[in-house]
Amino acid sequence: MMKKSARITEPSRRAFLAAGAALGLAGCGFKLRQAPDFAFTTIAMPTNTAYLAQLKRSIDVTGKLKVLPMAEWEKADAVFDVLGETRDQLVLSTNSAGQVREMQLFLRIRFKLRTPQGKELIPPSEMMQSRDITYNETAALAKESETQLLYRDMTNDIVQQTLRRLGAVKSL
Repeated sequence: MMKKSARITEPSRRAFLAAGAALGLAGCGFKLRQAPDFAFTTIAMPTNTAYLAQLKRSIDVTGKLKVLPMAEWEKADAVFDVLGETRDQLVLSTNSAGQVREMQLFLRIRFKLRTPQGKELIPPSEMMQSRDITYNETAALAKESETQLLYRDMTNDIVQQTLRRLGAVKSL
């Protein structure tokens, strides 16, 4: 008889604790990160690199901003200019035979945001990400694939940072 009542109260105790935790989180103001609100409704930008294509997709997903092609930059509220996009690799260590063992990958993006009239909304800025990777010449194809995945990950991180920077613009 005691075991049966213990089984009944255990799930209700868990439910009570879960409800208490949910109320506690709701009361503290916690909420998941949402897309930023932008001070403009249209933005003109090129989409000729992986970074720019990913940025365009991320902006489209928010549903709060319309991306125009650079050919229509006069019609946009803001113009996103990419000043440079650089991928670099730096050798961190080699073995006694001079073969590469570790590398560091870098992705640098330089951009600015302006109005079609030329007013700078975000001055020329640079964002950089880096990742370390071990290297083995016997698995060169696998390491090349891993390198591409790391560059894609760095691109996604910089895209998210760029969206937050665009959302930080409060007025045109």
